[in-house]
Amino acid sequence: MDKVRIDKWLWAVRIFKSRTLSADVIKKGKVRLNGEPVKPSSNVTVGDRLLVQKEGFNLDLEVVKLLNKRVGAPLAVTCYVNHTTEEEMNKYKDWFVGKTQGEFREKGLGRPTKRERREIESFKEDQLWDDGDE
Repeated sequence: MDKVRIDKWLWAVRIFKSRTLSADVIKKGKVRLNGEPVKPSSNVTVGDRLLVQKEGFNLDLEVVKLLNKRVGAPLAVTCYVNHTTEEEMNKYKDWFVGKTQGEFREKGLGRPTKRERREIESFKEDQLWDDGDE
C-alpha cells in the first residue's frame, strides 16, 4: 500500500470522527495537501504535508504511515508528525481565559430548537474562524 484516499486517512488517524465529516471538510476547502487544495478522493503518500482547519485550529501534519482502517488513538498518533506551532495549539487557551461564565438565554424561551441550535453553532464557527484570520 503506497497511497490512501485523504478522507479515509484523516478518519483512520482520528483527526475526524467520521469519514463523511472528513470528506465534507475537504469539500469545503479546509484541507490542503502540500499547499494545494484537494478533493476527498485525492491520495496521500508517506512524506506528504497536510494543512487541516478544524474547529478554529490550523493543524500542520506530516504523513509518516498510511492507514486505511481506523485504529486506536495510541496507534493513530504514530502515523503522523504534528508540526503545528505551539501558539496555534494554545489558541483555545488564550481565547478561553477569563470566559468562565456560561452562555445566557432569556428566561422562558426554553431549549433551542434544532434549527436555532444549528444557527448558533454556525455563528460560533464563523466567529472562531473570523478571529483566526485577522
